[in-house]
Amino acid sequence: MTQPVKVRRLTDPEGQKLQRIVRRGTMSTVRYRRAMILLASAGGNTMAVIARLVAADEDTVRDVIHRFNEIGLACLDPRWAGGRPRLLSPDDEAFIAQTATTRPAKLGRPFTRWSIRKLLDYLRRLPGRALTLGRETLRTLLVRHGITFQRTKTWKESPDPDFETKLDAIEYALTHRPERTFAFDEFGPLGIRPTAGTGWAPRGKPDRLPATYRRTQGVTYFHGCYSVGDDLLWGINRARKGIAPTWTALKSIRTARPDGAPIYVILDNLSAHKNWRIRTWAKNNKVRLLFTPTYASWANPIEAHFGPLRQFTLANSDHPNHTVQTRALHAYLRWRNAHARHPDVLAAQRRERARIRSEKGIRWGGRPLTPAA
Repeated sequence: MTQPVKVRRLTDPEGQKLQRIVRRGTMSTVRYRRAMILLASAGGNTMAVIARLVAADEDTVRDVIHRFNEIGLACLDPRWAGGRPRLLSPDDEAFIAQTATTRPAKLGRPFTRWSIRKLLDYLRRLPGRALTLGRETLRTLLVRHGITFQRTKTWKESPDPDFETKLDAIEYALTHRPERTFAFDEFGPLGIRPTAGTGWAPRGKPDRLPATYRRTQGVTYFHGCYSVGDDLLWGINRARKGIAPTWTALKSIRTARPDGAPIYVILDNLSAHKNWRIRTWAKNNKVRLLFTPTYASWANPIEAHFGPLRQFTLANSDHPNHTVQTRALHAYLRWRNAHARHPDVLAAQRRERARIRSEKGIRWGGRPLTPAA
């Protein structure tokens, strides 16, 4: 009479490990089921009972037990078969990845980009190298090679032949003369319309702003100035950009340092900034105009401060008119300058300059030139 198939006697470490695997059940399903087979066999259960316990046939149970009796607990680890032969070689995969990143027009297809369907159709119809694969296989292959569907972005490089020279001049002013360096630029156009933004709100209940269809109040432009050394930002709203507002702003910046020593003003290449009358006045009044390179307005330090100005005064707003909008801008500037670097030192400097401007009667656009104005 043949002896029933049964695991050999377990050692204490083997029994503890099998029990731990069965109790936790958090690892591989294959290891878990095989551990259950071995424990059940060690407990004296028959082949039929064990097969029903693990939802497998009796031949599988016998194979696991025989394997354990031969190599021990190493039988818990599955030895996966190789599966069906690969239909795509590494060269094929590299070719597909290269094709996906090539513009279709270069390959004779009238598209500006590939879709999965169009790329798959192209690969299947290649003369002499037809590739057989499905859409999901193609998608996972592209992901595996680090190719994803992305939005195309534009860029442009500055053609300015004096690019490095202009950046060096700006860097010198910011590094060695920050207390005498100012940045000037226009911010706008500023229209009267509800502007979307972000803010805290209950989940799924964002704040709503009404839409507008007719905007009859025109636009304004904020002419701003940033004092690099003092970390102060101020300005005024104008109906338009042009030579006159720029000249007025530069004169006001000059009066911010009434000692007559040279000052540096960083500004972009707007034609109104380069007018010959402005250049002549600047030369006669020791105002050194530092123009940013072409297409490189990011080199102007005031640009970074316009971002918060937009986010905290215009975004998420619904100003009824330009007067309210302007008051909101200036209220933010007063708050921002009150929380600038070294508030005690800056406050004393502001008081001293306010006293000098008051004595000289300096005005900008009909208003006293103060950082809060």
